[in-house]
Amino acid sequence: MDVIERIKTTLAAHPIVLFMKGTPQFPMCGFSSRAVQALKEAGAEFHAVNVLEDPEIRANLPRYSNWPTFPQLFIHGELIGGCDITLELLASGELARMVRDAARAASE
Repeated sequence: MDVIERIKTTLAAHPIVLFMKGTPQFPMCGFSSRAVQALKEAGAEFHAVNVLEDPEIRANLPRYSNWPTFPQLFIHGELIGGCDITLELLASGELARMVRDAARAASE
């Protein structure tokens, strides 16, 4: 399976996916750490992919998503954005709504 197919398969298998540097328990950059914290505050259950452990995904995801940096948050296979957008959505209450909607859709 090529790397783009692996990305698509991961996105199809999980309602909320965070491609990040490190893991939620041990983030390897401040932006990834803040994105994880925002998702936790919004009550999200999410799947994390450590791009440091998968150089193919790290190299190809920016081309797939047209987003150059990490972390990258996807909900229902759609790119939401990086750390700044995630924090803005948290502050506005929108992230919590998106997380609830994703959880509801996943349980249907």
